[in-house]
Parts: sequence; structure tokens; C-alpha cells
Amino acid sequence: MDNPNFRYISDLCRYERLKTRVVQVGSIPLGGDHPVRIQSMTDTDTKDTEATVNQIISIIKAGADYVRVTVKGLRDAENLKDIKKALVDRGFNNPLIADIHFNPKLAEISARYISKVRINPGNFYDKRANFEHLVYTDEQYREELQKIEEMFVPFLEMLRRSNTALRIGANQGSLSDRIMSRYGDTSTGIVESVMEFLRICKRVNFDNVVISIKSSNTRMMVYTVRLLCYKMRLEDMDYPLHLGVTEAGEGEEGRIRSAVGIGALLADGIGDTIRVSLTEKPEREIPVAMKLINHFRSYQDHQRITAPLHAQTNPFEYERRSTRPVLNMGGKSLPVVMADLGERSLQEILPIRGKLIPDYFLSGSKVLDIQGNSYPVISLEEYLFESTRWGRMKFIRTTKMEFDRFMERHPEIMTKLKQTRKTVLLMESTNRNPFAEFRAFFMMLETHIWKVPVILYRRYNERSLEDLQIKASADLGGVFIDGYGDGICLSNDHDNITFTELKDLSFGILQSSRMRVSRTEFISCPGCGRTQFDLHETTRKVKEHFGHLNHLKIGIMGCIVNGPGEMGDADYGFVGSGNGKISLYKGLQLVKRTIPYEEAVEELEQLIRENGDWVDA
Repeated sequence: MDNPNFRYISDLCRYERLKTRVVQVGSIPLGGDHPVRIQSMTDTDTKDTEATVNQIISIIKAGADYVRVTVKGLRDAENLKDIKKALVDRGFNNPLIADIHFNPKLAEISARYISKVRINPGNFYDKRANFEHLVYTDEQYREELQKIEEMFVPFLEMLRRSNTALRIGANQGSLSDRIMSRYGDTSTGIVESVMEFLRICKRVNFDNVVISIKSSNTRMMVYTVRLLCYKMRLEDMDYPLHLGVTEAGEGEEGRIRSAVGIGALLADGIGDTIRVSLTEKPEREIPVAMKLINHFRSYQDHQRITAPLHAQTNPFEYERRSTRPVLNMGGKSLPVVMADLGERSLQEILPIRGKLIPDYFLSGSKVLDIQGNSYPVISLEEYLFESTRWGRMKFIRTTKMEFDRFMERHPEIMTKLKQTRKTVLLMESTNRNPFAEFRAFFMMLETHIWKVPVILYRRYNERSLEDLQIKASADLGGVFIDGYGDGICLSNDHDNITFTELKDLSFGILQSSRMRVSRTEFISCPGCGRTQFDLHETTRKVKEHFGHLNHLKIGIMGCIVNGPGEMGDADYGFVGSGNGKISLYKGLQLVKRTIPYEEAVEELEQLIRENGDWVDA
């Protein structure tokens, strides 16, 4: 790679697992050449041994390697001993992970009984964030870091003696005020919150460390993990990574968002263990994670891809590719959705079900808009040699391989594409690694300063809608996260996936990659032992009641661990605050406190009305 400042992986155009050190987590190691491990988390009360053991067994039977358990108090920590014994007695010895926030003493107790402890650098020794702007001099900041080290090193020595692994897991929603005072709520701040702890681990040669950085914002998550990989490389660190999108949601939305965020990193070979966080029963996360991991196994040994790497976009910050506007494509327009009609006519699929209406329709050798206007779809040869279409709106359908070969034979196409004003590329990838092939094609366009808009096109052959959602989101989401692409077009060769499902998936990928908002965005956590109400039913009710407010983002959080912070870019938040109690937020501001659960949905509607954001369905 020509730009060493962007070198977060070794090769942007070849799928290859990032080399990390091996960390022993109980009997199941991760990192190195080991497979990507799968995990989930219980949502039972950890003091309830039977319920927790039964759920852990369900998660393990579904295929998980590790199971994480909430530890929110002393009784939870001590009960891990009984939980572990009951599991072993029933023939299950998979590693358990204790999830700790706020109280280092709980981590010390938990480490006696389980295989790994997860701590959050934003609240483990630092105080919980109050979102106050504090000012530290350099000397004061160093003093705070010294205090952390003095407390952290004895904890590491205790983990070393008990042979317990450590996960340092930072969330965008739970950074400390100290970090935010120096770096803000930024990728740099999130990375630094982890690196502060990793540097201490390195100084005392504690290597049994796994790291994670998560966010409900897929773009922020991807950029931040890439930046962490780059920073670790600079400081000669190779700790394995845990990947996940926090508060991904449930159903179609949760699967697409998780596949976009996790997939963009797995496609680059980053990630040694994953958790797909769905607001559903935890065992339902496992098949989704398996499908995601298996999909990237198909990337191995893909056809060779080349690109001029000096044209790589900044992988740590969002900047959309600059293009010339053509109709409503490119320029400052939102990416469009083009739906493949297949053998259907436009009249057959009208009226289109749902609110999400495609901008264009692909019908064989032409593209139609909703008004019925028709534009030809032509080849590179037709574009270059048929002058009758000069000055007319048209789409060129091609692949990168075909484009490269054609450009070698006819370099004059460079000049013509620079001059054109009414042309859009319909770029198809047939490579097993479409993520890298699309990326390479855009780097080639940037090298030649071609501003032509590009629609990403990919054909699948899937019988299951979930399989298609996972694969298409993983293949294309990361391309949009990188600021590439002016539209999306998906095809599938099996009729059991409907036209409506296919076009809704296209809208979902654009929304989950933060490129185009077309429906209400719900940021809902998966729940854990801290949740004191029925989160799954609540999420269903909130989505049903507020699903027509497609101009809003609404957070649904089981507790305050990540709640206010993770909802930082949400407009309104619905957060558990005690036994059957809910607090309502406007952005980061707590507006209504400890509302009875039964009244919370109506109170949230009233809050939205009071702020002028309500519209009738």
C-alpha cells in the first residue's frame, strides 16, 4: 500500500485474516489461525441459577463457543461458582465470560470462577460519564492515567494467577468524561480509551487480552476498529478483536445492520470473535453469526484483484466520493434504489407494496423510472462506438474485469467518460470478493478523476431471505460506508424472495450504512440480566406505535449502562431505570424520570408531540 498512514491491513484487494496473537479462553482459544469464534449473552437474572444455566445451555446448543453473563452485584459474582458447577455437572464446559461495569471488585470475584472477564474502560476506574465538559491540563491527565495504572496492574496480576483472560471492551455510548474532555465523542477518543489500558498490559507483559470497540452507528464502528488496528500496528501490538454492532435491533433491521457493520470488518480479515446483538432470544443470534462467518469463508482464494492503491480513500473518516450529478444520481443526491423487474413489467408490480418506492427499475436492456421514462442499458462497445446515443441519458452495464480489458484495448474511453454528462455506470461484481472488487474499481476511477455516478449491482441465488439479507449486506454495506456508490441494485434468481422483500433489502442496506434514511431508525439493545422489563415485547410495541415517524431515530435501552451515550445521535430514548420503571430522553437530556412501564409508550408520544416532531400515521 502506497500510503503508510492508511495501512490498517496489509492488502485492500485480497481477503486475508489479520494475524493476531492467540488468547486462551478456557478450553477454546481464539486469535491466530483459529476460526472466528461465536458468542452471545444471557438476559436472565444471574442470581437465578436454574434459569441462567438453562439459557446458557440453549445458547451453547445453538452453536456458541462462549457465553457472556451479566454481573451487576456481589450476589451475581458469587453465584457464578454455582452456575459453572451446574453446567459442568450437565456436561457443558464451554468458557463463561463475566460482563462487568462500574465495579472492579466484581471482576476480581468473578475471575475465580469463569474463563474471561469483560471490563469497560469508560467506567471501570473512571467515573460513569455525566456528559460534562471537563478541562484537564497535561499534568492532570498524566496523573489520572497513573492512578488507573496503580489500580489496574494488581488486577492484571490477579488475572495472571487465575489464568483468566481479559476483554477490554469500549462502547461509544459509555466513554468517560475524562476521555471526552480531551478527544470528544470521536473515533480517536474511543481508540485512545482502549489504548491507555493496552499500553499498561504491554508494560507488564500481560498478553491474555481481547479487545472490542462497538457502536450502534455502523460507520463509526468500522472507522474506529480500523483506526485501532492501525494504532496497534504502530505500537507493535497484535491483540485479537471481538466485533459487534451494539443495539442492532431485531428482525430484518437487526440482521442487516449487524451484517453491514461486522461484515465490513470481516471482509478486510479483521475479527477473531463476533457477537450479533439482536433484540431477540439470545440463542437466535447464533445462526445469524454462523451464516456471516461462513459467508466470508467463501471469499478465500478469490480471483485476483488489482487497484492503484495511491487513490485509496481515508479509511478512518467519512467522505463521499465526488461525482457529477446525472438526473437525481451522484452529486449531492442520496444514493438511489434500482429494483430489478426480472420478467415482470412495471405495470405488474404497481401499486408497490409498502412506503419504500424504488427510484428506478431495471428491465432487461433498459432502465425505467416510476413515470415510465425509459433509458437504454448499453455495453462499453456501444458507448464508445455508437455516436447515435451521444447526448442521450444512458446506463453502461459492465464488470471491473471487463472494464479493465476494454480500457487496455481502447484507452480513448478515458477521455470520453470524462466528457460525458448523461451517463451512469451499472457496475456488477461477479468476484467471490465483491467488497474488494468494488473498492478497487472506485480507486481506479479516482486515479483517472472520472466523476461518473456508479450504481452497485450484485446478483444472488438464495432461497432464504435471511441468507440474502446477510450476504448482500456484508458484501455491499462496507462499500457504502467508505463513501462509494450512488445507488444499489440487487437481483436474486429464486422467486420465493419477493420483489418487495428485495427492494426493501436495498433500502435497508443504504440505511444501515448511514447513506439514506427511509424509515424510522430504532436503536434497541439485545437485553441482559440488567434489564427489568420485557425488552422484546417493548421493542415490538414501540416500533408498532412510532414506526411511521421515518424522520426520527428512537433508542430502546434495557438499562443505563450504555443507554444515554449509545443514543447520542438518537432523537428520543426509552431507557430502563429500575424495576418496571422507564426514563425518557430527548437526545442526551433526561426529560422524564421513573415512569411506570405501562405508561411509558404514551408518555413518549406526548414528549414527541411537545417537541413538534409528531406526525399522524
